[in-house]
Amino acid sequence: MKIYSWNMLFRNPDMDRAFDFIRTTDFDVFCIQETPEPFVERLRTLPFHIDAAIEMEQRYDDRAVTRYLVVLSRYPLTKVAHVPLPPLNSMRTWRAYFFIRFMTLIRVWGEGTGNRHSQVVDLALPEGVVRIFNLHLPLLTPTHRLQEFELALAERDPLLPTIVCGDFNVLEHPRITILTWLFGGSLMDAIRYKLERTRIEECFVEHQLTNVLRGKKTHAISASQLDHILVSHHFGLTEARVIPDAYGSDHQPIFAAVA
Repeated sequence: MKIYSWNMLFRNPDMDRAFDFIRTTDFDVFCIQETPEPFVERLRTLPFHIDAAIEMEQRYDDRAVTRYLVVLSRYPLTKVAHVPLPPLNSMRTWRAYFFIRFMTLIRVWGEGTGNRHSQVVDLALPEGVVRIFNLHLPLLTPTHRLQEFELALAERDPLLPTIVCGDFNVLEHPRITILTWLFGGSLMDAIRYKLERTRIEECFVEHQLTNVLRGKKTHAISASQLDHILVSHHFGLTEARVIPDAYGSDHQPIFAAVA
């Protein structure tokens, strides 16, 4: 199986090039995060099976915007689940609230208003069913991210071959972990910048999942591996890499081939 995962950035300035990248890529499964609604409709024109789940509703540039999680597959989808997640406002401190308001006013981010989900689909391969998870963990604190990872993985069946894709927002460089404090985390969370990576990798092991790109950077600004493809022990890894071209996003696409 050839697997891609990509946070395409909901305000990607080069949608045509992003679409051509997906259209011309040789893949079996392609998981996309931050997909704008008009782009979802373009993806529906491609000759693949597709499921789109509302990732989050938000306000950006004084407009209501809906972002989607999308799974494109060469194989039929036999099961689809969109797992509800808590609204971001219920988890924010005042410090986080004012920081997000500032970043929204300067149009760096949008402000989430609710209706959040993770995505689970089962694919019918000739060899049997494979379960795919598509996630976008919140840019809040390490504790929140771990909690949401566990909530999304509640649909995990250890007997099923499993692939987990998505933007996990794990911050692991001292120049960026100040965001952990701004989003409501402790100063120790920000100072001990390697701790979140250690904890979440332990979580992967508990779920019998392997991070095929561990140690690779997928986001230039944060110098961190934000984007992940995790595979269960049912698979043997044959290749894993970060695509150099970001195609208008701030995240680089990632790829894994498994057998």
